[in-house]
Amino acid sequence: MGGASPKPLILAPAGGRESFLAAIAAGADGIYCGLKSFSARMEARNFSLEELRDLTALARGEGVRVFVTLNTLLGDAELEPVGRLLERLHRFVRPDGVIVQDLALAALVRQAGFPGEVHWSTLANVSFPAALGFLARRLPADAVVLPRELTVEEIRRAAAACPPGLRLEVFVHGALCYGVSGRCYWSSFLGGKSGLRGRCVQPCRRVYRQGAGEGARHFSCLDLELEVLAKVLLTIPQVAAWKIEGRKKGPHYVHATVSAYRLLRDHAGDRSAQREARRLLALALGRPGSHGFFLPQRPEHPVPADGRTGSGFFLGRLKGAPGRLYLNPRIALLPGDHLRVGFEDTPGHRLEQLGRGLPAGGRLALPRAPGPEPERGTPVFLIDRREEGLKKAIAALAGRLPREGGSIPPATFRVRLPRAAGGGGPAREEIVHRRPQPASGGKDAGAWLDEPDAAAWEGVDPARVRPWLPPALFPSEEERLREVLQGLLARGFREFVLNAPWQAALFPEGERRLSLWAGPFCNLANALSLEVAAELGFCGAIVSPEPPADVLLSLPRRSPIPLGIVVWGLWPLCVSRIPPLSLAAGRPFRSPKGEEAWFQQRGGLTWVYPGWRLDLREEKERLGRAGYCRFVELADPVPAGVRLKARPGRFNWDGSWP
Repeated sequence: MGGASPKPLILAPAGGRESFLAAIAAGADGIYCGLKSFSARMEARNFSLEELRDLTALARGEGVRVFVTLNTLLGDAELEPVGRLLERLHRFVRPDGVIVQDLALAALVRQAGFPGEVHWSTLANVSFPAALGFLARRLPADAVVLPRELTVEEIRRAAAACPPGLRLEVFVHGALCYGVSGRCYWSSFLGGKSGLRGRCVQPCRRVYRQGAGEGARHFSCLDLELEVLAKVLLTIPQVAAWKIEGRKKGPHYVHATVSAYRLLRDHAGDRSAQREARRLLALALGRPGSHGFFLPQRPEHPVPADGRTGSGFFLGRLKGAPGRLYLNPRIALLPGDHLRVGFEDTPGHRLEQLGRGLPAGGRLALPRAPGPEPERGTPVFLIDRREEGLKKAIAALAGRLPREGGSIPPATFRVRLPRAAGGGGPAREEIVHRRPQPASGGKDAGAWLDEPDAAAWEGVDPARVRPWLPPALFPSEEERLREVLQGLLARGFREFVLNAPWQAALFPEGERRLSLWAGPFCNLANALSLEVAAELGFCGAIVSPEPPADVLLSLPRRSPIPLGIVVWGLWPLCVSRIPPLSLAAGRPFRSPKGEEAWFQQRGGLTWVYPGWRLDLREEKERLGRAGYCRFVELADPVPAGVRLKARPGRFNWDGSWP
């Protein structure tokens, strides 16, 4: 008889040394963390190589695995620096693996000789069952982090398709993004701070107002909190790790959440253990929790109706009169506790650190400070603390860190770029509609398949219209889309645009008559990612329009396949699986900064659009000279209630990638 399946690992986040040590103290099985560059949480403190070397040595001695995040979108100029990081990680740090999103990392881990595991991030959007086997056969892959949008039944479907040797990781706790993983450009489009490069400024958490209605945080999600529901995952052996989000969180949060989920994993049927786990999570100082859509029969909308999604434990509201405001906290406060008064985008917002403790219900006078005073009734949150027991545990572990490591020498790695294709033939223009329409005006035609309706394609000429697959595909949708694709193939369609590399799994492998292009949502922006795309069977790519001009203009001369680019149309701020509760579709809403947007439902996705179009048409000549051969326009219809602004829509063309 075979033994019981091993328990899933509990993977803890660490954005700084204290959080790393707190994870070890709490009994985490693994820790994931980022370096000072190329991490999808660049706002976290992160680690130098020398610091991570010493911490990893300590973790190894405690039986704790360490995974390093190299999960940002890359440009060509960054390929060699990332390869050098991989070489130095292997030689001097020796982590157990790396977490990646960019296809280029599949090539770089091979070129740099990195022997550790490769885990594909949620940002890679490996989101449907057939993608798992395809990925495992074609690329270095030891684990896949499933998107947080999946229900438990969809996780089961993915697990049933998971090939031997590939493991699944599932987030059980932490922040939820409104946008689908790897499909959010909101921060980048509005201000050049790319979420795909770890610099998101979270515009989804701002207050928005529609019409004369009251402003609210219509897109700001609660935290994911599976707590006792996580025991369902124990019945799915392919789920090899429970992952906790929070690399920007402090050691208190890390220790509390790891301790809680260890109890829930190791004592799944013990009610006293469940109560203790709930107590720990209630004081973990994150946002209020929700299990989201994890239970399809009992979903919880992750955006609360009251808009209360501020992080930290709610202590109460300010009382008193101007100049004499005070707080009666709901729980006892400790010396050194960190408090947040209000929210970052409200008047009087401030952070305070206590010099002394205070009992529950005691009177805490708000100190005077420069700037506007918060209003009476402003909420106050406990956002970080250091209990004596945790401080002692961290200090004890810190005392065992290696002391004489010295600096890590530079690497000698040199990246090997692919041989360029030398152009893709004469320039072609393509206009992409929501429903199939005949080509006109000398332009090729494309149409989306995000509402797979075979009847819409009846009578459509396969030689004149290219189907475009959706930017995200979920397990419950895979079978229907596959049926529609089989029908199109039977009717002679051979050219398709795919919007995740893994969507190639939906087509017959080795079919030479197929012409598969990688679409713009594949987020391809460097020569190595294009080389890997070619290895996966793509004969061309429509690159991401997100990079600045220098990245885009230099790419064709290094590309092994022909390239296209989106030059005009409604580029989404994000696509989401979460329909807004209290906003009307097809009507504009705006932020206090005057940023205007609107949304539409397309199939199972909510597309959130800015109030103006992407427009790079005046750069077409330069792009053509650089080597682009296909220019795409996205002709999404504009609802009658939306009036687009006449303003430049150049995305990041005039900016730079930090």
